[in-house]
Amino acid sequence: MIPYGRQYIDESDIESVVEVLQSDWLTTGPKVEEFEESVAEYVGVKFAVAVSSGTAALHSAMYALDVGPNDEVIVPTLTFAATANCVIFQGGTPVFVDVDPDTLLIDPAEVEKKVTDRTKAIIAVDYAGQPCDYDRLQEIADRRNLAIVTDGCHSLGAEYNGRKVGGIADMTVFSFHPVKHITTGEGGMVTTDNPDHEKRLRMFRNHGMTSDFRQREDRGTWYYEIVDLGYNYRITDFQCALGLSQLLKLPGFLKRRREISEQYREAFSDIKEIRPLGIKHNVNHSYHLYVVRVDFESLGCKRADLFQRLREKGIGVNVHYVPVHLHSFYQKRFGTRRGLCPVAEEAYESIMSLPIYPGMNDDDSNEVIKVLLDVLEENRCS
Repeated sequence: MIPYGRQYIDESDIESVVEVLQSDWLTTGPKVEEFEESVAEYVGVKFAVAVSSGTAALHSAMYALDVGPNDEVIVPTLTFAATANCVIFQGGTPVFVDVDPDTLLIDPAEVEKKVTDRTKAIIAVDYAGQPCDYDRLQEIADRRNLAIVTDGCHSLGAEYNGRKVGGIADMTVFSFHPVKHITTGEGGMVTTDNPDHEKRLRMFRNHGMTSDFRQREDRGTWYYEIVDLGYNYRITDFQCALGLSQLLKLPGFLKRRREISEQYREAFSDIKEIRPLGIKHNVNHSYHLYVVRVDFESLGCKRADLFQRLREKGIGVNVHYVPVHLHSFYQKRFGTRRGLCPVAEEAYESIMSLPIYPGMNDDDSNEVIKVLLDVLEENRCS
């Protein structure tokens, strides 16, 4: 099976982890700080705070903004549930908005319609690895005194108007899950230029404490103080050692993802039933996902049937995502319903994610193309 995504681990990664396992620090130690500094330098910001997952990073960002029970945060519905859940964790209300029909990115015009006196922030999801329209979002945020948080879990290494994702919004959240651009097993990061945000992020990931164990060791003191309710969202030193090793490979990973995306784009350019997502001229896409829209009506088949046939032939396609507002939890909790975000709902019925990851060779990508075209042809002839 060629999966839709997977990690790439080599001997240098393994050696980096083993070196830490043989050291004095396993949990929050010097490699965490080194990883934070390296990511901050890569994206061009002053601060980066590493945590245990992308979800923890999203939650931490909401805490840093002091989101609470009377606050609303605007989120696109075409995303993973964690983008909305992080608001709920803080007692806030996620307000779901629709997406642009061409890119499936959050639609600034829809954002404008949903802003109220209770709105505190906008979470912009760089869906599939393409940066959102930050010029238009920033104009809205400035005018309505809102914060912007980038959910960049898909877009490490992407650029918008020549600036790397991670240094564009008030805060940016990354994920280091195995299918993402680099991995720490599980892990996440929040990047920012705001020192107040950084202070709150560090406290929140460590039980609300004013210092961590390593800082107390360095100062020769036992004393700590818990000043707010926090969580154990710490990441380990051996995970960050893996992250540092992976970060060195990121340029090559991005290059390979872009090569595969171009192979797909060329292969499907004349296939009327397959339409890749639109790409804006001022972005450099990082292709966490390669999403196509399939005209199942023209094919005369259902997505579930095509999905199953491709997987039976060894092509691990997937679907990203079920619009969050359609899940039963949000319908019961917030009264969301079908028809709330019609563009995302319609897109969901046609989207499919094709395999894309750095370890794919040309034989793999050519196999994906061949099998998909063969299955389409079989369906036309049936």
